[in-house]
Parts: sequence; C-alpha cells; structure tokens
Amino acid sequence: TSGIRIGTPAMTTRGMKEPEMKIIAELIHRVLSNINNEDVIKQVSEEVKILCSKFPLYPDLN
Repeated sequence: TSGIRIGTPAMTTRGMKEPEMKIIAELIHRVLSNINNEDVIKQVSEEVKILCSKFPLYPDLN
C-alpha cells in the first residue's frame, strides 16, 4: 500500500467532525501541492491556528 495514514483521535478529541476533516484534508493537499512555496505554507499555518482556536483541547481553561 501507499499513501499517508492520518489518525483522527487528536481531531475528534477537540470535537471536530466531518466538515473539519474535509478542511484539514484540503489544507494538507494545499501544502503538499505547494511544498516549496513559503507563502502557501504560511497561509495554511495561519488557517490551522484559526481552526484549532475554534476547537481548544481544554475549553474550560482560560
């Protein structure tokens, strides 16, 4: 077999569902398709931070 296996426990622990999985897959695709483009990588990094901020690991801790 070939490909990348990505575990979902870290995502589901945060409360992410199918819509977020699609977003994450798209972000991974953008980085892999633009592996040498620092601008794309920086943009995706910012989008990841925004997504993660919507699903904190410990929502009760401020």
